[in-house]
Amino acid sequence: MDYAIIAAGEGSRLVEEGIEIPKPLIQLNGITLIDRLITVFCRNGASSISIIINSEMVEVYQHIKQKKLNIPLNLVVKSTPSSMHSFFALSPYLKNGKFCLTTVDTVFKEDEFSDYIQDFINDNSYDGMMAVTGFIDDENPLYVAVEPETQLITAYKNSPSNEVNYVSGGIYCLSSRAIGVLQMCMDRGMNRMRNYQQQLILEGMRLKAWPFRKIIDVDHAEDINKAAEFLRE
Repeated sequence: MDYAIIAAGEGSRLVEEGIEIPKPLIQLNGITLIDRLITVFCRNGASSISIIINSEMVEVYQHIKQKKLNIPLNLVVKSTPSSMHSFFALSPYLKNGKFCLTTVDTVFKEDEFSDYIQDFINDNSYDGMMAVTGFIDDENPLYVAVEPETQLITAYKNSPSNEVNYVSGGIYCLSSRAIGVLQMCMDRGMNRMRNYQQQLILEGMRLKAWPFRKIIDVDHAEDINKAAEFLRE
């Protein structure tokens, strides 16, 4: 399966809080965020890994170019206005079937991730499986409403309600059909991943929510120690 990492963000909140290291090179327990994802993906059947970084990330570029893998490692260097645009820049590498996309600052437990990937690979009754969690530690979470019995996602919402069960975990397992919807969103001038996810539902794609116990985004300086401790638990 193909994997992709969005690592093109500027990490402006981290910079404002005194973290000068580019976000992909921030270390958790001695391993960088980008290296951890690459390692986890390789251990979970990656046939290729594609990464996008912005044009200012010289240090990150050099770090990735030094890596030697037994599978294709595609590196896109492009500054984009949003994660959805970054996804679109990676999409040429994701058209061959099922793929998994995540952002570089998404921290999860590998055992849960492996179960998630295996479920997605083995179950062809869905167009995608989206990582969700009941753990909310984000200033602006994307809420996910599901059918309780099937766990099919019915809507993405910007605010909580009685029908909301989870928040989005920022890990997306999708089929190649999702690339067509992405192209449609680009053509319509959409520019946010949350709008794209809602469009997937509107286009009739069957997306199953896959609950993780906890997923942490490294957006602030305090999140670094929080994520490192989480992985040590």
